[in-house]
Amino acid sequence: MFESIRKHSKIVMIVLFLLIIPSFVLFGIDGYNRAMEKGVAVAKVDGHDINQGEWDVAHKNEVERLRVQMPDIDVKRFETPEARYVTLERMVREKVLSAAATSMHLVTSDQKLARALQENPTIASLRRPDGSLDVDRYRQLLAAQGMSPEMYEASMRADLSTRQVLTGINGSVIAPPAQANVALGAFFERREIQVAQFRPADFTSRVTPSDADLETFYKTNTNRFQLPERATVEYVVLDLEAVKSSISVNEGDLKTYYEQNTARLAAKEERRASHILITAPKDAPAADREKAKAKADALLAEVRKAPNSFADVARKNSQDPGSAPKGGDLDFFARGAMVKPFEDAAFALSKGDISEVVESDFGYHIIKLVDIKTPRQKSFEELRPELEADLKQQQAQRKFAEVADTFTNLVYEQADSLKPVAERLKLTVRTFKDLTRAGADNVPATLGNPKVLEAIFSPESVSKKRNTEAVEVGPSQLVAARITDYTPSRIQSFDEVKAKVRELWVADQAAVLARKEGAEKLAQWKESPAAAKLASAVVISRDDTQKQAAPVVDAALRIRASALPAWVGVDLGSQGYAVVRVTKVVPRTGVDEARALQERGQYAQWWAAAETRAYYEYLADKFKAQIKTPKPAANSSEEKSSIGG
Repeated sequence: MFESIRKHSKIVMIVLFLLIIPSFVLFGIDGYNRAMEKGVAVAKVDGHDINQGEWDVAHKNEVERLRVQMPDIDVKRFETPEARYVTLERMVREKVLSAAATSMHLVTSDQKLARALQENPTIASLRRPDGSLDVDRYRQLLAAQGMSPEMYEASMRADLSTRQVLTGINGSVIAPPAQANVALGAFFERREIQVAQFRPADFTSRVTPSDADLETFYKTNTNRFQLPERATVEYVVLDLEAVKSSISVNEGDLKTYYEQNTARLAAKEERRASHILITAPKDAPAADREKAKAKADALLAEVRKAPNSFADVARKNSQDPGSAPKGGDLDFFARGAMVKPFEDAAFALSKGDISEVVESDFGYHIIKLVDIKTPRQKSFEELRPELEADLKQQQAQRKFAEVADTFTNLVYEQADSLKPVAERLKLTVRTFKDLTRAGADNVPATLGNPKVLEAIFSPESVSKKRNTEAVEVGPSQLVAARITDYTPSRIQSFDEVKAKVRELWVADQAAVLARKEGAEKLAQWKESPAAAKLASAVVISRDDTQKQAAPVVDAALRIRASALPAWVGVDLGSQGYAVVRVTKVVPRTGVDEARALQERGQYAQWWAAAETRAYYEYLADKFKAQIKTPKPAANSSEEKSSIGG
């Protein structure tokens, strides 16, 4: 198909022109975009659809967020049906909570939004030495994520509003100690057990397969001896590093950049202050705060009369346990290290000055500025490497789109080789052998990306050995590959795998014998406990398994305490069989009050999580939340713990 398109490209372009232009004329560009973006509905909440396109974009953004947070992570772990489904579930949850917030008229004030923005560490890092926000860098940061400040702030406002929906549930949970102790007692219960293990390895000598046995096993399990298709591939990667390597920065541009960014590149000014704190939490009664304020006013008058007594007054009166013993000394700090009211006051003082009473969420402060440390401005030559790296990065980002177009066009137009694109853009053609559809143990992340593997093993790529299209594997990162050698999937012959067949057959039959022997001994020992041959008794619990297999621990703890002593058999699959005698419940000891308090706190968190989940399910039912896409069978819980957490 692609070969035909290449041969008749002009005709194809004319046909596309005749098909697309009338669509714009009849419906307009906006209408055309809406029609293209609508897609298939994959979920529905409160009468509003979530379509396939929204899901794709949300998952892409989620994976990118994780990639930025953990640069070394292998993103292909999240390109699975299970991980994508977790993203869809998160989207539905957000829609449900948003609908609930709207229904309850929960809104976020401008003041609360401003406070949340100030507390965001990423945004705090964009503040200039004078405390003002570097708006240009703020816009650049958001633009890199495809957002404007207005979009980001609207998103934050919506997020803060939806959080209020479940906050009340979390804050209202009560877990009485008596109730918590009963539940925790059952969870941490300890039991004395004796175990007899029947391991397959102990039965292999009893198994002697014939050639007929092995051939029958081979024929009925041929899928276990199938070799996957394999390919040797060449590939090229275009990323910012490759673009940067082709950029040389002009000396004049470097000097201009230095002059424009002197303040930003300078080290931060630091100040050393001492303070006297009279605590008064912001949610304390008004009378208590007034009393604290009056005390602070009195202490301020005292230190104003005798400034040299500040340290002594702080030692005697300050309620900050960290600094009071040191005369209130807080050592040197830069902007962003203290709460804003304190910081603003400290950076407005001159050396030796004492502030007015400063109110913060902690209470009332009296601040004395002890010293100012002004860093030396680095020269142009000292900063040259940093300046050059910054400018190269910026120029590479601007140039990447242009180079990406060239890359995309060349791998398509000259599809029989990757050398033309490599020579044109000064890229390296790399080779990887024995690549499969599942990747390989040592495959680079770029080549092992699921979208790249899908393109490499597409029928067109396999049969024609042509370049794949340029595949985007990350922000500013494209990959193209081609197969140079291909081995189709095949089932190994019996002679090739006879040794492995024998190993597998013996293991299977030995496990059967181990389970049979274990079940027989269980029946015998129930009738004659004195004849049992068991290991020494050990005390197990959920938090101390004594190296026993999880199924053994679960089986031992499931037996009713009133039925002890009792016997139970545990099928361990390929690991054989275990006969377990549970003799008694062992009282739990060594739990001091601090640990008991911690455990009750954990129980309260579990209870709150259960209450929150139940309330969310009520809301999901109320707003008719429905996921229309079937849930895939999960291979592991790893994706769930990382995506959308």
